[in-house]
Amino acid sequence: MNSLGFVTSPEVAAALAAGKPVVALESTIISHGLPRPSNLEVAREVEAIVRAHGATPATIAILDGTVCIGLTDDQLVAIAKRDDIAKASSRDLAIIAATNKSAATTVAATAHLAALAGIHVFATGGLGGVHRGANESFDESADLTALANLDITVVCAGVKSILDVAATLERLETLAIGVVGYKTTAFPGFYLTDSGFTIEHQADSAAEIAAIIATRKALGTNAHALIVANPVAHEMNRARHDAILKSGLEGCAKNGIIGKAVTPYLLEHFHTASEGESLKVNIEIIKSNSALAADIAVAANKK
Repeated sequence: MNSLGFVTSPEVAAALAAGKPVVALESTIISHGLPRPSNLEVAREVEAIVRAHGATPATIAILDGTVCIGLTDDQLVAIAKRDDIAKASSRDLAIIAATNKSAATTVAATAHLAALAGIHVFATGGLGGVHRGANESFDESADLTALANLDITVVCAGVKSILDVAATLERLETLAIGVVGYKTTAFPGFYLTDSGFTIEHQADSAAEIAAIIATRKALGTNAHALIVANPVAHEMNRARHDAILKSGLEGCAKNGIIGKAVTPYLLEHFHTASEGESLKVNIEIIKSNSALAADIAVAANKK
């Protein structure tokens, strides 16, 4: 482990040393977001997509106390198959590493470690945000506060539809986190192409987003993250989506599920109740976002 507290895989280290484009990838989607065995298959496919688009993938996780920036295939297998993989946000990183435990990293944790390693483009599925009823529970994802303090571009399918989208957009504005829609001004809602809320800015190419990234740096506004909202091409049936979300939220209330346990519970509920439809959409989301992130990283590398 180097003085910064992490180990970089040979592939990622070589890319960074050569000044080549790198895309950070979270690991919670592998360990907690997708069912076995498709989680490992998708993890490998996503890394292959990033490579095919000209960038180097850097999947981030903690294994047996070692913070890993980029995983070998054996390490991907460990994240996908082991039963002792915790879910780590940024506040958990030092505790898990110091106690030699293992964890997959959330958006907040992945973004923090990526920026620490000098990686500034990150692909994920859906962004965390303000939970429904947060005016009483104060339940808000650490993704928001983390991204308010990091120079990173995050490609995502908006925020998960289980959240309070309006409140999340308000918080993004307050925290000065930039939001641009990819070929749209309709803010996506993860499984849905349109959450029902409009955003101000649209970019129609990776080159245009790269120009925004360069201008952010020139103007000194890159202390906060940039969100690139990339809507899924094939959304879930909306009526079915709404019915499943309603029953899932009722299940959370009935079973006392709160905090960071809510998202994996609801994702699993969606996967089961939709008979695989939501899983198919979820996989499409991460693949599409990874391809776009790689294109952005390549374009930004030319600036």
